[in-house]
Amino acid sequence: MSEDTTSSTNRRTLLKASGAAGLAALAGCISQTGNGNGNGNGDGTGPYTIGMVDSLTGSLSAFGERNQRGKDLALGRVNDVTIDGRELAITVEDDESESQGGVSAAQKLVNQDDVPFLIGAVGSGVSLAIYESVIESTDVVQLSQNSTGLNLTEFPGLLRMSPTGRTQSLALSNIIAEDGYDEIAVTYVNNDYGQSLTDAFVDAYEGDVVYNSPHDQEQQSYSSVISEMNDSGAEAWLFITYQAEFATMVNEAYSSGYEAQFYGADSVSGDNVLENTPEGSMDGMKIVVPSAPVDQENYQEFASAFEAEYDQQPTAWAAYAYDCVVNAALAIQAADEFSGAALQETVREVSRPEGEKVTSFEAASQILADGGTPSDVDYQGVSGPIDFNEDGDPVGYLQILTVEDHDYVGTGFIES
Repeated sequence: MSEDTTSSTNRRTLLKASGAAGLAALAGCISQTGNGNGNGNGDGTGPYTIGMVDSLTGSLSAFGERNQRGKDLALGRVNDVTIDGRELAITVEDDESESQGGVSAAQKLVNQDDVPFLIGAVGSGVSLAIYESVIESTDVVQLSQNSTGLNLTEFPGLLRMSPTGRTQSLALSNIIAEDGYDEIAVTYVNNDYGQSLTDAFVDAYEGDVVYNSPHDQEQQSYSSVISEMNDSGAEAWLFITYQAEFATMVNEAYSSGYEAQFYGADSVSGDNVLENTPEGSMDGMKIVVPSAPVDQENYQEFASAFEAEYDQQPTAWAAYAYDCVVNAALAIQAADEFSGAALQETVREVSRPEGEKVTSFEAASQILADGGTPSDVDYQGVSGPIDFNEDGDPVGYLQILTVEDHDYVGTGFIES
């Protein structure tokens, strides 16, 4: 364990407290502290309070659960060190995995709670709706923990910790071609995320897309979609959708006796899919997912701490949420004041490659405490180097997962 690791006893105590608060989130909102004077400054000694919009319920709740665990782990470590003697608090609102829910949650956090920094959201359409409806006309910093939709690149004021889905689309087109398939049937969830990834895939794929059709979320059956994919004659099928929808499609394809080589974007993979589909129904499927640099020491230490606390390995999504919290904390410490305008000046700088490379909040915080400027710090996240570009996108890693014996097995990495 590296010298940057904080006290496990203190962290466990803090995580238990935040875990109890997490249960309350399912009823609507986590409020870990009061906001003081409305922006978290209070009397100058209370906690800094920021906001988070997450998918605690709805079709993306599996991502939200991992996000909350990553967030709690980071929050415990930040508060073990403190931000110049003050703690960080995060008020979490549920977007219910829908754009309107996200806008309502963000309006509450920004307009009522007056938070200057907002982590959110999971769904790309949700993040974009929040930005356009709530954030764009303000100085509030928005940093999405999980959104990969290509359209977000067009909004440089909307930062994200996870890489753009364009890299997934390019990787999938290459993998499918390398596997020898010159025809593909594609179905995608009917929203910005699904449409943008599919458009990028179609542009990159040199074979023939013989079926290309959207589907709506949360339908009881997708038998017509599966039947049409089968009738297309394509031996390879690509799914760009969410876990619940994909599990239904797998069951219907399996029960109908249809056989094809499956491929998928990141959002189709997860324990929920494995638990709700028959063994053998997906064997051989290849999925491209955003990935943390699992061979690096800081990620391995994060993964060990996560597994010790939650008895399961983290996903890249939990790592992104963790890094959102650390990045926010460093931006706060580096800023002249706790305001959106000041945080806009520091949020990108604390992970620039020109600074000293550090792999923990503790080490980065010490540079700032010793008089360093934001540009003196290059925080290397547990999800990998961040280094937001001019479009608000980070550097990213991708992993190829293959389904073997009804489980996901890593079979390769791609650096975007």
